[in-house]
Amino acid sequence: MTSTARKPDWLKRRLPRPGQSDSVTGLLTDLRLNTVCQEAMCPNCGECFSQGTATFLLLGPNCTRNCAFCAVGHGQVTPPDMTEPDRVAQAVARLHLTFAVLTMVTRDDLPDGGAAHVSRTIAAIRQKCPDTGVEVLISDLRGDRQALAEVLDARPEVLNHNLETIPRLYPEVRPQARFDRSLQLLERASARQPRPVVKSGLMLGLGEEKHEVVQALRDLRSIGCDSITLGQYLAPSKNHHPVIRYVPPPEFEEYADVALSLGFTGVAGGPYVRSSYHAEELFKKAKKIG
Repeated sequence: MTSTARKPDWLKRRLPRPGQSDSVTGLLTDLRLNTVCQEAMCPNCGECFSQGTATFLLLGPNCTRNCAFCAVGHGQVTPPDMTEPDRVAQAVARLHLTFAVLTMVTRDDLPDGGAAHVSRTIAAIRQKCPDTGVEVLISDLRGDRQALAEVLDARPEVLNHNLETIPRLYPEVRPQARFDRSLQLLERASARQPRPVVKSGLMLGLGEEKHEVVQALRDLRSIGCDSITLGQYLAPSKNHHPVIRYVPPPEFEEYADVALSLGFTGVAGGPYVRSSYHAEELFKKAKKIG
């Protein structure tokens, strides 16, 4: 499949002012930390770094799966670094974050998928920065209930897991994942007491139809998902799944209106919206804070 789309004018944006970019980059290098901002080639990396924030990527820079949309590496993986949780907590403290976002590579090689490591990292942040909120964007953990419980026992404010796309496209976009398994994970998180904000995200422009996006939103609300992000898929390279269509901003607004009408309390949609983009603001919307 080849791309049939040309990048439109609305995807052109000015580079942000440097701000705190150098200090954030230096801190990450000093503490030997990975970020999804860099590894996944996020288009908002410059903006977030300039504002003194970053999304930490746990369990190394390489993933054990090979999704067709993702820029994260797929090389050799290493055992979890037991010093990483404390180093992430140090970074959160040094950046003075009021809300920290953690994500992870998928680690199907580990018995628990890396759940215990994520839990330890949340605990380390709680110990060093007790007033900082935490959002975790996790893999599907192969559907392991106990692994999910391990993460939820650490009491993150937000449990995020992205559906990424609609069921029909899973075989070509996420061949090692299953739509129903991801939906079940979110449903279990939603049923948990005390309950975190449950969040998910969809990329648009992979070849989905409008009615399929709306159905995915309905599926998410039916299992209690509170918060949703919708962003434009941008192919990291010519070797990745092509962009089939660039979705115009008004269409993102339409999807956002649909999501709100379905009962989502935290909704963010737009060409450059990503899972962790303005995460604290979206958390407050979902919780109806402020």
